[in-house]
Amino acid sequence: MAKQVFINLPVTDLEKSKEFYEKLGFTNNPTFTDENGAAMMWSDEIIVMLLTRDFYQKFIGSKTVAFPKTQLGVLLALSMDSREAVQQFADTAKANGGDYYQVDMGVPEDQMFGLEVTDPDGNHWEPVWMNFGS
Repeated sequence: MAKQVFINLPVTDLEKSKEFYEKLGFTNNPTFTDENGAAMMWSDEIIVMLLTRDFYQKFIGSKTVAFPKTQLGVLLALSMDSREAVQQFADTAKANGGDYYQVDMGVPEDQMFGLEVTDPDGNHWEPVWMNFGS
């Protein structure tokens, strides 16, 4: 079996979240999708599991499910093929209920370009392009 990464995110509206992630380029795997969660494929190795808040709670015991709009426990970065792909990812997120902003990291944009993107629930993504040749 190939090594895979499963990223589990709590969401308030599963259908809205599935649609949002599909527009960003994720593909839904219906075999692992039901009323509790949806498997959204970024690649064969990286799968984002969108889980309803009640279902997500079952996996974390007595801990409280965070509200990512006000509390953040993880920052997720995705490598992109170009600066334009980073911008397109962010623009698509914003056009579909998410948002984005840029952090000045003091690195020239011809070496690294990234944006801070949030989904409708506030889950945080960092699409980034890096030019290792410079």
